[in-house]
Amino acid sequence: MPTTDKDLAENWPGKSPAEGCDIFHPAAYHMLDVAASAEELLTSFEIPQGAADALVLLIFLHDLGKIGNEFRDMVTGVNVDGYIYRHWELSETWLFDHQARIAAHLGIRPRALFQLIAAASGHHGRPSRRDMNDDYIRMRDRAGVQAAEDAATLIDRALALWPDADLSGMSTKETKRFSWWLAGLTSAADWIGSNQEWFPAQHADLSFDAYLDEARVKARAAVSAAGMATTPVSTDRLFDFELRPMQKAAQDIPLPEGPCLAIIEDETGAGKTEAALLLSQRMLAAGKGLGLFFALPTMATSDAMYSRMRQVIGKMFVGTPNLALAHGRAHLSREFRATISNEARGDSDVSCTRWLADDRRKVLMADVGVGTIDQALQAVMPTAFATLRLFGLSRQILIVDEVHEMGNPYMARELEELLRLHAMRGGSAILATATLPLDLRRRLVEAFNKGAEIATAPDLDDPSYPALTLSCGETITNFPRTASAKGPVRVQRIGSQTEAIDRVVHLAKNGACTLWVRNAVDDAIAAVHALRARGIRARLLHARFTLFDRKTHERDIMKIFGKEGQDYRHKKDGTAEVLVATQVVESSLDIDFDAVVSDLAPMAALIQRAGRLWRHMDKRPREDRPVAEPVLYLLSPLPRPDVTGKWLDNVMPKGRWVYPLHDQWRTAHVLLQRGQITAPDDLRGLIEAVHGPDACPLPEELIKAEERRNALDDVEAGRAAHRIIDVEEGYRAGGDGEDGEQYPTRLGRPTITIHLLRKTEPEVVTWARRVTPAYSELQVPLHRLLAIDNLPRIPDDVYAAHTEKWTHWKKRGTRVFHVPKDGRICAGLRYDRKYGLLFE
Repeated sequence: MPTTDKDLAENWPGKSPAEGCDIFHPAAYHMLDVAASAEELLTSFEIPQGAADALVLLIFLHDLGKIGNEFRDMVTGVNVDGYIYRHWELSETWLFDHQARIAAHLGIRPRALFQLIAAASGHHGRPSRRDMNDDYIRMRDRAGVQAAEDAATLIDRALALWPDADLSGMSTKETKRFSWWLAGLTSAADWIGSNQEWFPAQHADLSFDAYLDEARVKARAAVSAAGMATTPVSTDRLFDFELRPMQKAAQDIPLPEGPCLAIIEDETGAGKTEAALLLSQRMLAAGKGLGLFFALPTMATSDAMYSRMRQVIGKMFVGTPNLALAHGRAHLSREFRATISNEARGDSDVSCTRWLADDRRKVLMADVGVGTIDQALQAVMPTAFATLRLFGLSRQILIVDEVHEMGNPYMARELEELLRLHAMRGGSAILATATLPLDLRRRLVEAFNKGAEIATAPDLDDPSYPALTLSCGETITNFPRTASAKGPVRVQRIGSQTEAIDRVVHLAKNGACTLWVRNAVDDAIAAVHALRARGIRARLLHARFTLFDRKTHERDIMKIFGKEGQDYRHKKDGTAEVLVATQVVESSLDIDFDAVVSDLAPMAALIQRAGRLWRHMDKRPREDRPVAEPVLYLLSPLPRPDVTGKWLDNVMPKGRWVYPLHDQWRTAHVLLQRGQITAPDDLRGLIEAVHGPDACPLPEELIKAEERRNALDDVEAGRAAHRIIDVEEGYRAGGDGEDGEQYPTRLGRPTITIHLLRKTEPEVVTWARRVTPAYSELQVPLHRLLAIDNLPRIPDDVYAAHTEKWTHWKKRGTRVFHVPKDGRICAGLRYDRKYGLLFE
């Protein structure tokens, strides 16, 4: 007697009963749940119906390996320890056995189909690594003869459910490329279809046709509840203010057919983010994407961008779009937590479903995601569920802000590949920058055009600035030349730290709010001590505070130096506030100063730092400033032609090695020779004078340093090229599915997390006791901590109490210390709320 749908459903459970339920959800029903979810997800993509049916058919078969004795015994509790082969590995085995007839049904060669079989089967983060001979034989034996027969019957039913499935003519090369996207789609559909709230367990009393009809209804509601349903884009005016030149160009530039890369290059504060939003709104309306993902260089800049997007993104869509935040500490963002499952309060509101918010990888599938560039770069690394990221990004217009900060050889190579793969899947992108070297711009455009198979390209050597460049050849550079309200920034050299302290004291006592940007944390702390010794109220900001203390300092800093800051002078005698900070202030905080002192750094960093000068001229016009002009005081030795490799030692004892010596020498040489920064006219020339092919010649000893650095750059680029995925191999061969530690998105010295505790009678609590424990943590270079002898251990019972819920990975990468009242953790290590972690 033929096996019936009821037999297949009753004999092979797919899910253990949920809490309070005694029903084993049938494997076939679960497969139909996932197929219906995939069907609903695919409605957002322009895919021919026959091809869409073929993908749904393959996704239905993703869990065919649950038809097997091992999985059934494991789910029912008969033999949990005997579960040797994973069910998804058996899925590949069953499908391999029948790939010839499945291929015939789809109109495709069996060899080409195998790439898609492996993709649908490998939906748990990585493809199967099983040998197709010995392992397949063992899996068949352990699964049982009846399972083999029922798996074949279930394949027959799949072919009958989707009779018009068609992939005619798809080559092996095409299926290898496509397999990455299919694996991601399968994972997304499986995550939705596995949610027992949306697809509750059901008795095996319906035919597959009848159950599929029910599953389709549930899938429509589930995809919407997950936040994966497409929110229509609005064509209404996005901003009420008068558009600046770059913003107007973004609104007017003709868009080509197909994938498109746009590069927005303009000075700091010119409204590049608004220009990117205007352009992305037009791209969405033209069908170039379903949503947006903003990629930023740091968690701080991501948080700042998220705050900005909450105010405007609701106007871009019809309805209430999902706006999500993605980085390692996103769950600590108050604004993000307030957005999760927020009830709509008007047409311009945003929300975020809990399903999207509970995993960083899902955020890439929201209507609008904001996060660090790492979240996107992981899509091109062979890590677990990288394909889910690739699938999520394929729905989005990728917007990379501050792209110049991702120009180191390792990250630049990753970004090139990300743009190439994004274009290959039909995606569009926008890059925004103030200081992008022409060589990096050329490489990024060429990578995108290669993926999109665009033959025409703009003049990539055109140095015009500002510029709005499209990868297909359209470019706007004829922007009106309007004088900046603050005018040129004069550059004046300071030759020693003593002179720098004298200058800051003089400025502060004359009422000028001053920023001193230091390259190293230890130098910043030393500067604050020196200024306070001179009676100056100096605040401090760097990355070696616990998150709680850093956020507290940032809030205080914004109250004084932010756009709406009112307490502009602290003392009655007119002495102004001073902020000493590291690179953390270059882009994450919107702050405004009368004067800026900076340690010598590469040109791009100095341009960013100079952007903190006279920033909000509408709030604080020239006549209200205590100084006559904006000046960048540059702490630097003279860039003589006979300098040695130690030329920075006396001026910056701690921060001299933060940046390459040759870049710093060229920057000092060019900037001091010109004597000013004029934005936007001079910015391109300043950058190219340091990073371009005709950069000024170096002293002989620094030539050797540059050669060593170039060799290291080649090594780093090679490491990135070796680590990123090769889509031409196909998902089965190229998707390792390792953890992120094996494939980092950034290079650098290893860091370690420090978790701080303190004593409050009668108990030991986290440093920031009334908030989540992560606020009591900070990261430091591992070598600095290991250099301290006799690091203390807290009592075992205290450690166990505070780390009870930590994962093994969390425990391995974290040291826990108790901070006594005097702050002294041990000899050589101290923590202070005002100064942060001190290595003494």
